[in-house]
Parts: sequence; C-alpha cells; structure tokens
Amino acid sequence: MRARRRVVRLAAALVVHAVVLLPASRAPARAPAEPRVVTVATTGTVDSLSPFLAQRVLPTSTHRLIYDFLTNYSAADSTPIGGMATSWTTSPDKLTWTFTIRSGMTWSDGRPATARDIAWTYRLLMTNADAATANGNFVANFREVTAPDEATLVIRLATPQATMLALDIPIVPEHVWRAREAEIGTFHNDTALPVVSNGPFVLTGYRRDQYVELSANERYWRGRPKFDKVVFRMYRDLDGAVTALRKGEVDFVSGLTGAQFDALAGERGITRNKAQGKGFYALNINPGATTTDGRRFGDGHPALRDRRVRQAILHAIDTQVIVRKVLDGHAEVGSGYLPPIFPANDWTPDPATTYGHDPARANQLLDDAGYRRGADGVRRAADGRPLTLRLAGMTRRAADAPNATYVSEWLAAVGVRVTTSVVEEGALADLVASGNYDLVFDSWLTNPDPDYVLYIQTCRTRPTAPGQPFPGANFMCDAEYDALYARQLAEYDRTARSELIKAMQRRLYQDAYVNVLYYPNVLEAYRGDAIASMLKQPQPNGMYSNQDGYWSWWSAVPATSRPVSKGPPVAVLLGVAVAVAAVVLVVVVVLRRRATAGDRE
Repeated sequence: MRARRRVVRLAAALVVHAVVLLPASRAPARAPAEPRVVTVATTGTVDSLSPFLAQRVLPTSTHRLIYDFLTNYSAADSTPIGGMATSWTTSPDKLTWTFTIRSGMTWSDGRPATARDIAWTYRLLMTNADAATANGNFVANFREVTAPDEATLVIRLATPQATMLALDIPIVPEHVWRAREAEIGTFHNDTALPVVSNGPFVLTGYRRDQYVELSANERYWRGRPKFDKVVFRMYRDLDGAVTALRKGEVDFVSGLTGAQFDALAGERGITRNKAQGKGFYALNINPGATTTDGRRFGDGHPALRDRRVRQAILHAIDTQVIVRKVLDGHAEVGSGYLPPIFPANDWTPDPATTYGHDPARANQLLDDAGYRRGADGVRRAADGRPLTLRLAGMTRRAADAPNATYVSEWLAAVGVRVTTSVVEEGALADLVASGNYDLVFDSWLTNPDPDYVLYIQTCRTRPTAPGQPFPGANFMCDAEYDALYARQLAEYDRTARSELIKAMQRRLYQDAYVNVLYYPNVLEAYRGDAIASMLKQPQPNGMYSNQDGYWSWWSAVPATSRPVSKGPPVAVLLGVAVAVAAVVLVVVVVLRRRATAGDRE
C-alpha cells in the first residue's frame, strides 16, 4: 500500500509539472516572433540564377526582387520611373544620356551601391559574350559607358535608342562579380549564399526543383518589405499547387487554368484575381534551322519553308474553340504579336487578311503548294513523301496537351498528319535548339517596352552554332523585319515608333512563322488569412504576379488573422500532459488490479 501511494503521488506530481509547461497568458510576450513568411507556389523552373544567363520566368522574376535596375516601371500604369537613377537628361542629338544616381544606396553587405557598379555591369555586357547571353541586346548600341563620379552615369550611343528608360538589366555589385568575370558563362549564382544584392529581397536559399528562398533586405532604399521571407515552392503541376493552397501549405498561386480558377470561387479564406494578361501563347513554325552565318541544320520539314503551307496551318486552327473549351473563356483570341494590355502598340489585322478558321481556304493553299491528297486522305509532296508534321509542347504548360489534340485533329481534317509530344521544359529546349521539330507551342511575357520580344525574332538571335540555345523558337530571319526593328529602336517619337512596331507585327503575321493563338488572362488566388493586401500592376485591374517589378511582394502586408506560435506549440504541450495523465491512469489501474487479486487470494 505504501509503495502504491508513492507511485500515485509521483504520477500526480508529473501531471502538475506537465500542466505548468503550458504557456501562461503573458508568456508569448517574452518569446521571439516567428518570421513572417509568404509561400508562393510555382510550376516554373530555374535555368540559372545568374542575372547574365537566366531567361526563364522564375529566375528573371527573382532578379526583379533581389536586384535594382537603372529605372523601374510604375505600379500604377507601367510607365518609366526612377530606380537607381533619380533623373536623366539627353544631349540635343539624343546620343548621350546622363543619369543622376540615387545617393545613400548600399548593397546587402553594407558596401555603397553607386554609378560605378552600374557602369561596370553595362561594360561587362558590352565586352563579354557570355555575360550578354540574356540581356546583351540592350547594350548592343552602346558606344561608351562611364561613371565620372559615384552619382553620375553617362552612356554614349552609336545611334539613338528608344529603350533607354527600359533597360531591363539587373545591376550587380562590381566588388563581388569582378572575381567571377572569367567564369561568367558557367557561374549560376547559387552557391555563395546569401547573394549580395540591392533589391528589396536577398537570395538566401535555393534547392534545385524544390524552392527559392528570399529574405527581406534591411538596407533597401525604398524601405524594408513587410514579410520577412518570400519562398517560391516548386510544383510539377498546377493541380498540386492548388491542393497546397487549399490546405494552407502555400499562400499564393498564379497561372491557374480556367477550371481551377472557377473551382476556387466562394472557397473560404481564398481570394481570386483575374487580370488582363501581358503575355501571348503562340504556335511557332520551323522554316528550317539555320545559324547566324546561314548554315542549315536539324530536320525540320521542308514544306514549312513555303509561306502558303504555314498560312494553311493557321486557317485550319479554330482559336475560338481553344479559348472556349481549353481556357474556359479566360483569354482573348490572338491576332497581333503584342498583347492588347499595351494599347499604344496594339495591332489587329483587317478582316480580309485574318487567319480565321477556314478549312476550305487551308485546303486551297495546300493544293496550290503542290501537296495533293492521297487515297488515305493524307497529303503528299510530288515525290510521294507524306505531309507529316511533329508538334511539341511542354508538360508544365497545362494548355499544351489539350491544344495539341485539337491542332492535330484540325490539321488531319485538311490532310496533314501530326504526331505530338509533350515533354519537360529542358527536353523541349534541347529539341528546339537541335532544330529537330516542325511545330512547337511557345509563350512569352512582354515588358511595357516591347523591344526584347521584338528582338528575339531578328536574324541575329539565331544560334552561332548548331545546337546552341537561342531565345527564339522558329529560326526566323527576315531582312525587312530586321530593318523595321532597327528603325523603331532609333525612333524617340512615341507615335512614330508605335507605327513602326505595328508594321513589324503585320510582317510577322503575314509570314506566319510565329502565330499568336491567344492572350491568356492571368488567373491568381491567394489566402486572405496570410496576405492582407498587396499592390497590383498596372492598377486597378492588373496582376500580382508581375514580372516587370517587385511591387506586389515588396508591398505585401501580412494578415493579422494568421496565428503566430510563440515557443513550443500549445498542442504539443497539451499532448504531453495528456500522455502523462494516461500513464498515471494506467499505473493506478494496474496497482488496483494487483490489490484486488491479492485480496481474493
């Protein structure tokens, strides 16, 4: 009996101590706050985290958040505003630009950020071919860049250049990158963390195909972001990302399909946003892969060198059906190369030349090109070779697979046999670089200044050697288009430049190398219990997931409703108390059973 009483007293004491472990009402005030983290789901991948090499959306968006630029884009209407530069002047001949650089800026390691860093970055792109991989087009016309002092940047041009307030080049710290200059073509900026930068965030964590972690930059000149961390968590597909949003494992998802967006309507705690898109979705046609010096390679179908065949393919496709059935109406039917969200450069073909769904016209064009139907309904060239084309897409673009099915059916109806393959992003990039394809789906986001997406269709963006990656996807080379590109780049008058840009779009449309099927709306959703508010761009009906700036995540305000745990979670401590109580109960029951048995004996 004495032993049993001692065990009961010991168990009771354990229960008391377990309960004491539970946090008192004033305990949280003494515990440090957990970091305020916003987690963004993405199906994007990283080709490189180097601002000199990266071309995919996820890393280039990351660079907008961690590096500052000479100028920026307004959140209100995407017009140019100051960035590292506060003001600028031009010489009468428009060939010399002088920028006044903001004083008091620092890199995340505390070193001053000055005009000399900007000049060094630009000169590196001008002199190092590897460094110019991603953004070299912006400095191709630069004759000289100098920094007379820490607050002044002077750029001298060979010819006038209309993109001087839209130089989308991340500025890097000279004192860090000078040591990397010799290896600039192979260094991916993902090993020495945290990465020294001067944007609102700092790159502090990265694991390939898993996540990119950014932490608030305490030294940012515009002010510290309100979230301590932004984590981009990578998912293989959007279904996984939406499931994570519903569970509260992530706080924000963009690029939703129409079905996913509609299914989230009315869900508790989730806010949706539908914005007019800044990108286009296209079908690119390979007219024959060539290098910059004209060498042919790859095995693209020779029929596609004939403009009539390319135009026939477009007349066979019903873009209205794609928008209605694949995108559930969340897109605008395509026409011009640039999306209509930028009205100054919006171009629409006249009805007489529009590629509407017209199978009869497609059949006539194919007949005229010499491809006649055989007994099996498949068209053949004069040598008897069937007109069979290969269409490729990417797994991470949800629309590619259903679009491939529709396109192959429509082309079969006019006698063109199509085989389809939807592969991973890296495999698709390799396929395009090899030139071993015929048709490929492609998508691009455009900046407020369209120079870069216009540039990727010029002759000089073709690879210098077979198999090398290049920014385009159709090996287009047209002298008239290139001449128009040069003229628009040198035109400072906005109205006159817009007319030249529209003429470029007309040329692209008529030649049918790159064929814009639609402009997708941007469909987004976020958890209101994590994010109270953030800025859209442009306002008021723009998007949060904006690749032209840092406004959304810099301005994002954490929701106060999200519980922030202080110290060990209460649920864990309650579990400990319950477990101890259970042990006490078992001990007491066992002892009682033993006592009862002894009494009977």
